[in-house]
Amino acid sequence: MSTIRHNWTKEEIIAVYNKPMMDLLYEAATIHRVNHDPNVVQVSTLLSIKTGGCPEDCGYCPQAARYHTGVEGNDLMSVQQVKAQALRAKSSGSSRVCMGAAWRNVKDGPEFDQVLEMVRTINKLDMEVCCTLGMITENQAQRLAEAGLYAYNHNLDTSEEYYKEVISTRGYEDRLQTIENVRKTNVTVCSGGIIGMGESVEDRAGMLVALASLSPQPESVPINALVAVEGTPLEEEKPVEIWEMIRMVATTRIVMPNTQVRLSAGRTNMSREGQALCFFAGANSIFAGDKLLTTPNPDVNEDMKMFEMLGLIPQKPFTKVSQPKTVEAEDSQYEAMGEKPKWTRPAHKIERNLAASGKKS
Repeated sequence: MSTIRHNWTKEEIIAVYNKPMMDLLYEAATIHRVNHDPNVVQVSTLLSIKTGGCPEDCGYCPQAARYHTGVEGNDLMSVQQVKAQALRAKSSGSSRVCMGAAWRNVKDGPEFDQVLEMVRTINKLDMEVCCTLGMITENQAQRLAEAGLYAYNHNLDTSEEYYKEVISTRGYEDRLQTIENVRKTNVTVCSGGIIGMGESVEDRAGMLVALASLSPQPESVPINALVAVEGTPLEEEKPVEIWEMIRMVATTRIVMPNTQVRLSAGRTNMSREGQALCFFAGANSIFAGDKLLTTPNPDVNEDMKMFEMLGLIPQKPFTKVSQPKTVEAEDSQYEAMGEKPKWTRPAHKIERNLAASGKKS
């Protein structure tokens, strides 16, 4: 097993990222093989259980209510609808269902209770359950853990410095606090970011420093390539080159040897050859299904053809961490506390965000 370091510096990570490609690939692939089966890839299905109408101003997100992206908002799905989607995902080879709701933060009440029932239902299908619901308190994290949640996703998105150029309605520290709240439970952490938002290599390295510094490091790190959606502030950004994606995957693998590195948004723009190099460089997880929340994703049948061509095998559920037990609602040790935490609302302005929302002063 490779030594886990929590003291990576930005300069060290930049040096890794900028290595000659062949040297970078060799080092990453070697570390990957020491810590993982190189022919096994974890497959997740991302399901939007509540779409659109988000109050945040994330510059990359078509679900922000303030931007004119044509995304149709939907109310929270029913438990039966989610169960049907989970069964479909399981039959297609997914071992995990990740449920996303376009919320700023979780609020105690009937909707959160409904999400908890979704978690119980999917865990009973012997599938890993992940949620991405925005900021959560320690008590809310404990309630999710009791229901049988396997993982909680809360992306850092980018470096702390560049974060202020993308989002003004929440603070970086709140991202870290939510991850800390999850860590007080037995739920695993999923946290990564997006490249292609106009950030520098230094910012990419800064995000990896923040993730690697966490102890323990996240069990999974999604690496997204920006899907520039018309109507968002980042609609004019150029697509990420495949070589940038390969470098980012390889660097992440070297910096976080035990973590599952997930190829996430942007795969529709990648060739099979490009994806194969990402797998060689250390990616060992993907999102399957025709949509990632609201953006396109390769068809699951195409992914399975690619797996067959490359000799890849879908990972079975609960391979890395054992299946959590589900505690029924009536037996829960934790109750809704009606908390009203004061999550950060930074005061700075981002001109391109204001322009996209039609409120430029």
